[in-house]
Amino acid sequence: MPGTSRVPVSLRNLTSYKNAAAKRNPLLAFNFDLLRNIIFTLFILRHFRKAIRQLRGRGILGTLTSFYKYVLRTGYGVFLNLPGVKSRVQLQVEEALKKLEDKLVQKGPGVTHYNTLPKEGMKEEEIKEILKGLSELHHAEWEKGQVSGAVYHGGPDMLDLQSEAYRLFAVSNPLHPDVFPGVRKMEAEIVSMVLSMFNAPLGAGGITTSGGTESILLACLSARNKAYTERSVTEPEIIVPITAHAAFDKAASYFGLRIHHVDINPVTLQVDLRAVARLINYNTILLVGSAPNFPHGIIDDIAGLSKLAIKKRIPLHVDACLGSFLVPFLEQAGFPSAQFDFRLKGVTSISCDTHKYGFAPKGNSVLMFRNRKLRAYGYFITATWPGGVYASPSLAGSRAGSLIAGTWASLMKLGESGYLDSCREIVGAAKKIEAGIKERFPEDLFVMGEPLVSVVAFGSNSINVYEVADEMSALGWHLNALQSPPAVHIACTKPTVSAVEKFLEDLKEAVEKVKAKGKGAAQGDTAALYGVAGGLPNKMVVNRMAEGFVDCLYKV
Repeated sequence: MPGTSRVPVSLRNLTSYKNAAAKRNPLLAFNFDLLRNIIFTLFILRHFRKAIRQLRGRGILGTLTSFYKYVLRTGYGVFLNLPGVKSRVQLQVEEALKKLEDKLVQKGPGVTHYNTLPKEGMKEEEIKEILKGLSELHHAEWEKGQVSGAVYHGGPDMLDLQSEAYRLFAVSNPLHPDVFPGVRKMEAEIVSMVLSMFNAPLGAGGITTSGGTESILLACLSARNKAYTERSVTEPEIIVPITAHAAFDKAASYFGLRIHHVDINPVTLQVDLRAVARLINYNTILLVGSAPNFPHGIIDDIAGLSKLAIKKRIPLHVDACLGSFLVPFLEQAGFPSAQFDFRLKGVTSISCDTHKYGFAPKGNSVLMFRNRKLRAYGYFITATWPGGVYASPSLAGSRAGSLIAGTWASLMKLGESGYLDSCREIVGAAKKIEAGIKERFPEDLFVMGEPLVSVVAFGSNSINVYEVADEMSALGWHLNALQSPPAVHIACTKPTVSAVEKFLEDLKEAVEKVKAKGKGAAQGDTAALYGVAGGLPNKMVVNRMAEGFVDCLYKV
């Protein structure tokens, strides 16, 4: 109605209360205003400090660029959710996922699916026959060395030894060290051997985990708990290269960390140290470097990061999961190397996957700490549970002692000389591939950076490198497609050693086919997916595809 106040009832009541209080007690009104002003000032200061940190870390141009990308991403997201657009996109996603399902989920005559428990248990021979058939389903030919990474095979003799270790310790569980003392002993010795490889100082400690991702998660958790306990940091931030493993993003998501992705030097492909330094503030709990990184196989400037970590008194984690049992032996094997381990005083933790180039069974990694106090920050302990005092060094409770036995047996079988030989073979194969690409395809392909370990990444300025990947796939190769910038890589393993010349010959055939097709030809799966994904400012559609892919893994 005309003349009626449009002030919200709650605000009118508050104002009335304040006026009435002012008449009764002027001091109370003064305190009310003071409290309100303090709260408002703290609110402004908090966001002002965030803005200052953003400007200091990214600069004016970087901040404006980030804001532009945010607006573009948000606007494109709104566009994708418009009624007409959303239905068309959903239809295309469903069609793509149907093709994916047809590719991943085995169907057709002769394929039996088991959706429920069998009414009666099967006979052992029948089960063995089914297992044999499952092992022979069509798969990439990793035995011939045509798969990038993925399968780190130590040979048939190693497999036999690991199988025996599995059998002997199949029921064991490190959660009960008094029941399985042998497993406790082997786990402690695995950690000690790997600490020695990475030149850990006296007083260092470590744990075994289920893989590189868990090792990275626990390194971040330890840093978060350390910062909270020692400095009362409640808004923790980590600084990682854009080439760092996605497990750091996973850790940020799981543990409530803000993650800053730092660009790499366009020439060396190492993390930009000046950009890292600008982003460091009171809330920074961890710096990160890779030895080497997954995309390009480049070892970051760990020595430079170490100096920053010492100067700012911030922990530094080195992700050596991929380098594992290669990087510690590079120099001894006669290859160029770089500083990356505990000999650098700023390095406080290192992750190393024994199940990669240590040739241990899948599901084992070692996380090392400069001292045992840092290790303890990652423990979970509760003394109030009715079931008793519960203490766990990692994310898991019960673990497979058989994996630890298999890992211990692998390390003992190869020894230092065995790992030195495998380093010579595998890194030597990578060097041959790198040299072959540079010599045979100077106008069509280029090697990215100067890889020192087992990964060789290559791109192109003249042809679609994703089309090259698709042609290589048609020739039986399983390579890794990279993005930002477009590239492909091969991670060499033991089987790759005997397949180097075939790789280069097939690569020549693939490049010639792509050049012959021209730019207007139909694109393969890799080229289509990454070509579209690379041009989208909002990855919503790609995320839906990835979600559908994970769903497909559990379809019967």
